[in-house]
Parts: sequence; C-alpha cells; structure tokens
Amino acid sequence: MLMPKKVKFRKHQRGNNKGISTRGAIISFGEYALKADDRGLLNSRQLEAARKAISHKTKRGGKLWIRVFPHKSISKKPQETRMGSGKSPPDHFAAVVKPGKIIFEMSGVTEEVARDAFRRAADKLPIKTRFLSKDSLL
Repeated sequence: MLMPKKVKFRKHQRGNNKGISTRGAIISFGEYALKADDRGLLNSRQLEAARKAISHKTKRGGKLWIRVFPHKSISKKPQETRMGSGKSPPDHFAAVVKPGKIIFEMSGVTEEVARDAFRRAADKLPIKTRFLSKDSLL
C-alpha cells in the first residue's frame, strides 16, 4: 500500500475540497486515463485494489502510472471512547481528489483492454470516474 515514508510535523486537519483540479488534469504519460468526475478522498487500500484490478486485467502488460498519492493522514478514534482526550493517532492515509484529476494512466495495451481494466478499477473507487484516450482529445 502507498503511504508517506515520514510524517514529520503534525496530524492533518480535514481542510476543504472545493474547486476543480487544474494540475494533473491532462494526460501526460500514457495513451489512456481514468479521470475523476467527483470529489472525495481515496485511501491507500482503494488505490491498491484498483491497481491490482488493472494489472490483473491487463495480465501485467503495458505501463501503468498512478497520478495520485495518499499524503493526507486520517485520524480515527477507537470505538466506545469518550469525547475529548485530544486527537487520535493517524489511522490511514488518503489522497485528496478534485473533479478533473487524472488518477491512473496507461499505455502499451489496446483501447478495449484499457477500457475494461479501468472499468474494473472504477468499481473499486468511491467516486465517479471517466475513461479518456489521448486521440479522443485531439
């Protein structure tokens, strides 16, 4: 699973997730991409499940780029804990995703294989996504 090597300073606050993604919104590396249509948090387990679904469907052919990384630590209090007593330690890590952000890119496979692999990966993610190809943008 993806997670930062070191989290040095402090526990993250929730923040907000307004606006659309301007960085990472175009296909830069591959021929096909899976783009977010919704906003939300993708945790490292969801990203790993989607990556495994893609590699299983493509039979490890082609090249895959993961364009998001789970930097944000998410805290969770234990069950049946009373209110107060400070902030809990990090439970897992998540990637903040805005609409328009490209999550995965792929090249070296046919469009049908890429479309099917990204459809299976999208089933593992909690947000709406869209399939893109580089030649459809030209």
